[in-house]
Amino acid sequence: MDVILTQDIEKLGEAGDVVKVKPGYGRNYLLPRGMAMLATEGRVKELQHKRRVVEDRVRKEVADHSLIAKQLDGLTLEFEVKVGEEGKLFGSVTNADIWSQLTERGFKLERRKIDLGDPIKQVGEYDVKVKLHREVSAAIRVKVFGDGSEPPAPEPDDTVNVDDEGGFGDAVRGPDGDAGDGPDDD
Repeated sequence: MDVILTQDIEKLGEAGDVVKVKPGYGRNYLLPRGMAMLATEGRVKELQHKRRVVEDRVRKEVADHSLIAKQLDGLTLEFEVKVGEEGKLFGSVTNADIWSQLTERGFKLERRKIDLGDPIKQVGEYDVKVKLHREVSAAIRVKVFGDGSEPPAPEPDDTVNVDDEGGFGDAVRGPDGDAGDGPDDD
């Protein structure tokens, strides 16, 4: 017996799937509980048509959101805020603040699409993900600096590069110009 599932059923399929089940299981369990409907030729064609319409709409949405994502990728937003000791903010920068700046720049998106996690409460630079669609997202840069000060300059990279032979190829020099602890260090 062929049925069209009307809801997700574990180990059987997802809503909208046409599945073959034993007649007793379909007739005595799935159909009376509204978990499935009999798969007639008309219903299967209607289901296929609805799927095509949904797929076309999703494809168009993904294309539109991809264009917006290209514009958003690499965008930098700067926030000048009041800062206390040790770079802690009075208040915080939230996704509402980020949304406000994005709308001022002409981007039309919902505030809940900005995936900030926790509000920003510290001076610095942050990468924020904007989820435009379940298949499309963009990354924007948020710089937070204290009022009256300039935006922070990018800090030098303090990593040590190890070359293929296990040696230190381009070791980062310390403040005294020395590459690190060695036999000549005192």
